[in-house]
Formats: sequence, C-alpha cells, structure tokens
Amino acid sequence: MIPFRSVALFLLAAVLEIGGAWLVWQGLREHRGWVWIGAGVIALGLYGCVATLQPDAEFGRILAAYGGVFIAGSLAWGMVADGYRPDRYDVLGALVCLVGVGITMYAPRSG
Repeated sequence: MIPFRSVALFLLAAVLEIGGAWLVWQGLREHRGWVWIGAGVIALGLYGCVATLQPDAEFGRILAAYGGVFIAGSLAWGMVADGYRPDRYDVLGALVCLVGVGITMYAPRSG
C-alpha cells in the first residue's frame, strides 16, 4: 500500500508543479493575465506541501526521485496541453528516469 500512496503523491505533485508552472507561463508568455499567474503560484505552493506527505522521511531521496516523475510528466503535459509530440529519445529518456524513480524510492534497503 505504501508504494501506491507514494506513486499517487508523486502524480499529484507533478500535476500541481507542472500545471502551476504552465499557468504562470500562460499568464506571462501568452498574456492571459494575473488570474492565471495567481492560480499558478497557488498550485506551485500546494506542490511544495504535497512532498511532505510522502511516507519516506528523506527529503533528498524524495526530491531526487520526483525529478524523474517531473521529466516524464512534463512531456505528458506538453502532449496534452500544447500538442507536443515527443520523439523516441524523449520517450526513452523519460523511461530511464522512471526506472531511476523506481530504484531510488522502492529498492529494498537494509536498516
């Protein structure tokens, strides 16, 4: 049950961080205004809170592993929100990162 919770938290963190950054981008670069920017800032703040809910107590491990989720999630977000089409190297890189997440977070450890 712990890995399921951890994966769910990583996915929520990705939606909040990537979505928040995308909202700020839309507000500034696409001139959609301060409401979009404000919503993005709130989402980014919530992202910062979600990481504290991870069952592992090691901040460095959680943030390092989340980096892989962020990479894969950013490509997925770009596909859905902006019509980006990753090439095979984007996909391969994201898969390598997700393998790294699995090793970093869920490998058996002694002690």
